[in-house]
Amino acid sequence: MERYIAILRGINVGGKRKILMADLRQMFAALGFSQIESYIQSCNVVFSSDKLQENMNLAALVEDEIAVKFGFEVPVVIRSVDALRKLVQNNPFVKNDSTENGNLHLTFLKEHPAGELIEKIESNKYLPDKFVISGQDVYLYCVGKYHQTKLSNNFFESKLNVSATTRNWKTVLRLIELAEI
Repeated sequence: MERYIAILRGINVGGKRKILMADLRQMFAALGFSQIESYIQSCNVVFSSDKLQENMNLAALVEDEIAVKFGFEVPVVIRSVDALRKLVQNNPFVKNDSTENGNLHLTFLKEHPAGELIEKIESNKYLPDKFVISGQDVYLYCVGKYHQTKLSNNFFESKLNVSATTRNWKTVLRLIELAEI
């Protein structure tokens, strides 16, 4: 049985596209998942599955069920807990002792962006904020608050032509903790 984390984009923001966490957990259970935990209202779900499917297929399954049950489309990104642990271990910004965790974020991309788009975006500087693209994920270091950076979900979606959703570093670490309970 593998542990996964589902990260939903744009739920319960500004009173729109509202999903109660109890309803979301119930939907995950109806899909055959187990050991389901939700974390905060922005729709992060830790769950177990014995379905031998790629993360993309699990995400499509969840997206389809949300559309049926709640009546709107929601981008869903799924990562295994093991993959998320590796992302935490490999964060290039944590290696610097002066880095504050409050400045760190992780943007999850729904799929691998095209190589030429990565090269194009990496050739520009967006200082003072920094980012490193690693596969389907983007490490962010924001000097100020996340809502003030140019390096938002919309930025990466438009530049890389993929769906994206971001979580702060505290949330990423908490999701791993929840998965290990």
